[in-house]
Amino acid sequence: MLDIQLEICYNTHMMNERIKLLAEQATTYIDPIANDGVCWAFNKEKFAQLIVAECTEVILKTFVVHNEIDAMHRIRDNVKQHFGVTE
Repeated sequence: MLDIQLEICYNTHMMNERIKLLAEQATTYIDPIANDGVCWAFNKEKFAQLIVAECTEVILKTFVVHNEIDAMHRIRDNVKQHFGVTE
């Protein structure tokens, strides 16, 4: 059911599996009776935070030589600060 909802919200043909997983993590089931038949709530802010967190992990996992490690940490911190992600 969630896959159907995500396909409606996003063009899933353009998303890779990791993006789909992040979108699922940002989507929660809600009571359809209390919400005019809507069963899923997509949290855009959480989705953005998950993407930024994923990007900063990719930065940190990028191979660098020893003297570049500090630069990678600064880049990671700058990306997080730019998007207001504190985690």
